[in-house]
Amino acid sequence: MKFPSPVSLQWIADLIGARLVGNTTAQATGINEIHRVEPGDLVFVDHPKYYDKCIRSAASFIIINKETSFPAEKALLITDNPFEAYQTIIKHFRPFVSSNKAVSDSAVIGEGSWIAPNAYVGNHVTIGTNCRIHPGVTIMDHCVIGNNVVIQAGSVIGSDAFYYNTKKDREVWYKRMESGGRVVIEDDVEIGAACTIDRGVSHDTLIGRGTKMDNQVHIGHDSVIGPNCLFAAQVGIAGAVEIGAGVILWGQVGVSKTLSIGDNAVVLAQSGVPASLEGGKIYFGTPTADAMEKKKELIWIKRIPEIWAKLNAK
Repeated sequence: MKFPSPVSLQWIADLIGARLVGNTTAQATGINEIHRVEPGDLVFVDHPKYYDKCIRSAASFIIINKETSFPAEKALLITDNPFEAYQTIIKHFRPFVSSNKAVSDSAVIGEGSWIAPNAYVGNHVTIGTNCRIHPGVTIMDHCVIGNNVVIQAGSVIGSDAFYYNTKKDREVWYKRMESGGRVVIEDDVEIGAACTIDRGVSHDTLIGRGTKMDNQVHIGHDSVIGPNCLFAAQVGIAGAVEIGAGVILWGQVGVSKTLSIGDNAVVLAQSGVPASLEGGKIYFGTPTADAMEKKKELIWIKRIPEIWAKLNAK
């Protein structure tokens, strides 16, 4: 999430009650989770397992619960509870604002766009020209919809990320991280009925130009989908996934988190993707492999009873 304008680290330290060390005169341009950090960003870490990863990441400033060594150009904001500090920052810059209207007064709707009855358009939403938003669609705060976009009935755009801070030494193990990101849908995208696209935790979830989705597709937080992709029904994509241009995912494909799929890859129906895939190939199975090789494996597996019978007959 980018701040409206750069913010001094000392102001942030005062906001969250942190001790500031390092490059104390710097300014932060945003706050992000570890998989999407950029120079100028804040990131938080509260477990020793991830200290080094955060400090060596692209993030310029680290909210942390222990003083440790770090590059001279960076800064630490030291506080007992970095997670709550993150929550405080997100709530300050993206506070919850209720809306009792079907289309918020702060939403901007482009010329020629149609919003059906029983659709909801939240605060600070932007919808481009010549869009069709069908009945029962929900578009949550701060989402950006391009031109010539179709969203079929019952889809939800910008629901909160499924992303939790986990601590098993407290009564409530899983505490939801406030979602400060957006969903950005580029021009000429079509989204089927009953799809869900989660907003980023603190980055944007992006759907590239010309991508088409069938019904009941789920896109997780902070994922970036390239242009001209085709997703069939019941595809599920986890958080912080990078999908290239022209990728085809057939029905019920499941994609695990924080991986990438290269341009023009095709994944056949009911496959499971646990790791990154090269572009330009056809994949099948769980875990996914080259489709032809996987089909050969299945043929041999099918022959196991026959082979076993022959061996026992000797």
